[in-house]
Amino acid sequence: MILSHSFFNTSEVETSTFFLIGIPEMEHAHIWVSLPICLRYLLAILGNCTILFFIKTETSLHEPMYYFLSMLAFSDLGLSISSLPTMLRIFLFNATGISPDACFAQEFFVHGFSAMESSVLFSMSIDHLIAIYSPLRYISILTSARVIKIGLVFILYFPVPFILQRLKFCKKNLLSHSYCLYQDVMKLACSDNRVKVICGLFVALTSVLYLVCISVSYVQILKIVLRIASHKGRLKVLNTCISHNCAVFIFYVPIVTLAALHRFAKNAFPVVKVIIADIFLLFPPPMNIIVYSVKSQQIRNRIQAKLCEKQG
Repeated sequence: MILSHSFFNTSEVETSTFFLIGIPEMEHAHIWVSLPICLRYLLAILGNCTILFFIKTETSLHEPMYYFLSMLAFSDLGLSISSLPTMLRIFLFNATGISPDACFAQEFFVHGFSAMESSVLFSMSIDHLIAIYSPLRYISILTSARVIKIGLVFILYFPVPFILQRLKFCKKNLLSHSYCLYQDVMKLACSDNRVKVICGLFVALTSVLYLVCISVSYVQILKIVLRIASHKGRLKVLNTCISHNCAVFIFYVPIVTLAALHRFAKNAFPVVKVIIADIFLLFPPPMNIIVYSVKSQQIRNRIQAKLCEKQG
């Protein structure tokens, strides 16, 4: 392999190119697989940009809940832009090569935006808890400044590319996914086991911590709901949480499944891991748009009003 110097100037990378894969044993159908990927990519970009536009331009949507929704749309947009073009390049043109620097940058954005989405989903669960438990103090607790600070969790992942640049990758250069995933890249590293363990624990613990915190928040919400006397009142409160529950389910099921496969089912069929990893990127960005557009009457009304203006 040709030795190359990274733009971070921290160490030498012995592997000059990593190779991603499409769907194993389905190479003949890659061109057809690219069509739904392309469709979901366009839907994610257009849909999330639309949500961001309406929340920015409509003053009636300048509330904590919609700030969280805009951050969720931004993280979905970041996930789509940072990973789906690489997938389309593989499925459309069979261009599987990616430089280590580009791979490390993609890891940073994929895991950074994933952490941001986890943080936003956790914050939205707190938002629901405060709105149900103490509605009169809602505005004073969830100020705009506090909401913005929640989005800064992305910065925690800033050292990741620099740390990865210190590792050496020798001989093996074939990854087992359609984009650069942390667990996948770490398997190819042939040095600094301590760094691999620390980074792995950090990535795993942040995801688990947010999921546990979301679960605790909903336990508290259920306790409050069970104290409500009327059945109609209980349903009304629970109905406000449906969109968020769907978003958590859509986001976390692929993550937990993929982590379990990497940890406990190392001999599982490669195609299963690839499909689950692809679902993690392909489903949440467009599905969150559908879930929140359907359940949020204010956003739905704004979209319908804009469409009526154009027709008129």
